[in-house]
Amino acid sequence: MRKAWILASISLLATIGAALVAGLAFGHPALWVIAALTVYLGWNLYNVYRLDRWLWFREGSGPRSAPGAWGRIYAGLYRLKSRNRERKRRLNRLLKEFRKAASAMPDASVVLNADHEIVWINNVAVRYLGITKTDRGRRIDYFLREPSFVEHLRLPCFDKPLSINSPVDSDRKLSIRIIPYGEGQRLLLAKDVTHERRLEKVRRDFVGNASHELRSPLTVISGYLDNLRSDPDLPEGWADPVREMNAQAARMRSIIDDLLTLSRLEASESPGEDETISVDGLASLVRKDVLAARSPCAPIELEFTSDAKLRGSETELYSAFWNLVQNATKYTPAEGQVKIRWTTDKTGGHFSVIDTGKGIPDEAIPRLTERFYRVDKGRERSKGGTGLGLAIVKHVLQRHGATLEVTSELGVGSTFTCHFPSDRIEDDRRSA
Repeated sequence: MRKAWILASISLLATIGAALVAGLAFGHPALWVIAALTVYLGWNLYNVYRLDRWLWFREGSGPRSAPGAWGRIYAGLYRLKSRNRERKRRLNRLLKEFRKAASAMPDASVVLNADHEIVWINNVAVRYLGITKTDRGRRIDYFLREPSFVEHLRLPCFDKPLSINSPVDSDRKLSIRIIPYGEGQRLLLAKDVTHERRLEKVRRDFVGNASHELRSPLTVISGYLDNLRSDPDLPEGWADPVREMNAQAARMRSIIDDLLTLSRLEASESPGEDETISVDGLASLVRKDVLAARSPCAPIELEFTSDAKLRGSETELYSAFWNLVQNATKYTPAEGQVKIRWTTDKTGGHFSVIDTGKGIPDEAIPRLTERFYRVDKGRERSKGGTGLGLAIVKHVLQRHGATLEVTSELGVGSTFTCHFPSDRIEDDRRSA
């Protein structure tokens, strides 16, 4: 590179030197130098013109031939152009492979821009969403007009999938997930979950019906067992077996009641009632009922730093709070302590149950709300647990737009916190 520019400089100096010699020989050396520089400038302008035509109008497919630095410039530009051409070929191949892969996916795929306009779709989107190739450039909410989806598009992030009915077939259930990528682009994926929803409904119906049908015979069995326990003529050897059968029947009643509660909660996505609830009053009632049901029991302390009220179903929230407090007292020794705390801030309301029990291993915390999951199976059964309490808590909170946070340390205790969104909180001072 340096050699080419050295030659160009030598060429310019040689041109000026030749013009000076000619001027000294024939007179008027300044005019000879000006004429030589004009020719040199004209030659460079001609090469600039050729470069412009080559770059903008693609005149000629190969590099232009020119002496000196211009030849090097042409060669370098042609090499850059060749690299860009090869890069474009690779990108086109990758784009074709991506489109082939997306077209082969069993889910509907739609590429959206920052304005939610359709950029590209696969063939499945035609069947699921009713979008055709000619609809590119139109907004996606023109085809998916459900209010829940329109509201979902306005969210700052898309962490959770959304379930809607297909606009083409109302019997088809779709799970919509939006994945942001690139600069303002989004990938919308729509999965057919009709079969899964039907299986889930069959499961819920079976659990609900089976639990309901089991209540009647279990009530009869429990009645006879109660009579046997109170019979003064019961043989002495039968007392312990009857007492154990009665305890197991009571446990079965608890399981059936919890299953029926779960079935009722799963029947709809939102609470059936929308009441204004005094949290301190509800927590005091829960405390009273838990203390009456368990003896001996660790002391339960109430701590309220806010008098804000909570909107929702009092029956459902009582069930959730009762399960949390009852669960805390179950695994906290009588000399320990359980605290119920209610606080509010700008993010919403926070109902916490804090205990000084044995604690929960970190690997068990993510599974606590699974049905029938037990951290310590033997200890749970001995204390009469059904394994459904925290599953009920999870469903109640989901119906109220809330979340459950669990923190624990082995040998120190656990904290279960229900985080309610701000739109569920009613603060008299704020509203005033």
